[in-house]
Amino acid sequence: MSEMLNVEVAYALPDKQRIEKLSVAAGTTATQAVAQANLGRFFDGLVEPEAMRLGVFGKAVAGTHVLAEGERVEVYRDLLVDPKAVRRARAEKAKAERG
Repeated sequence: MSEMLNVEVAYALPDKQRIEKLSVAAGTTATQAVAQANLGRFFDGLVEPEAMRLGVFGKAVAGTHVLAEGERVEVYRDLLVDPKAVRRARAEKAKAERG
């Protein structure tokens, strides 16, 4: 029997979040864990796990990242607004108000 690891898979929307606790075989990748978590049961419109952007404890990882005991895989959503564009617009507005 192969060694089993306890990991979590997390996904969140502004009004709803889900953390699935899983027991996976040693050697399981981040993408495989997301597939096993089957988050589509809770969230409509999720893309296939292979197309998701993933991270472990806030740090981006490839889907091929092999998980270690206790790691939490996070599924990242696309940003609604580009943070650089927001900062640029704020700076331009401040400049216009000064001048």
